[in-house]
Amino acid sequence: MFDTATLATYLVAAAILVFIPGPGTAWIVAQSAAGGTSRGVQAAFGLETATLIHALAAGLGLSALLATSALAFEVLKYAGAAYLIWLGIKAWRSGAPAQEADAAPVRTQVSARDVYLRSVVTGVLNPKVALFFLAFLPQFVHPERGMVWLQFLVLGGLLSMIGMLNSLMLSFAVGRFGRRFKAGGGRWKERLTGSVFIALGLRLAVQQRS
Repeated sequence: MFDTATLATYLVAAAILVFIPGPGTAWIVAQSAAGGTSRGVQAAFGLETATLIHALAAGLGLSALLATSALAFEVLKYAGAAYLIWLGIKAWRSGAPAQEADAAPVRTQVSARDVYLRSVVTGVLNPKVALFFLAFLPQFVHPERGMVWLQFLVLGGLLSMIGMLNSLMLSFAVGRFGRRFKAGGGRWKERLTGSVFIALGLRLAVQQRS
């Protein structure tokens, strides 16, 4: 499906893009700081699931709609921004002083399923990611070899694997660092997480298509 030179070039480019800090990095760090390594890993699985969804959508041509329709881009952008800001407000509220006496419940109050689904939604609702896939992946796709959607999915899968490696390293590093904090840690970590979510939402809201 891919020749060696094309695949090698793609892997190098994908690794460089993944390891450059961005919104995904901030999301993983915030989740790991708030709930430890396990929560960061759950978030990583969610974001990489969204990566595969975007890759498949690009292969099926759905991402092209975002590139040609300003309305579709704006609707998805503001939906994603509103979702992130809503998560940020919830995190701030959960970090109320009443929970400060015992930080342990903070790690379990958000289920693994919720963290995973939130991360999937966060990734899917970012139109910039969809446009990135539409601009980046086609450079390595060869229509003459057939099954274009599968080529997109394979490339997305490789990108997802590299992204997962990066996210796991971040999760373990931040999760281990976070365990050093004792009483009062739960409150500031949830509020830090909320602040990051809100900042990501505002950042998404002001992004432009170009």
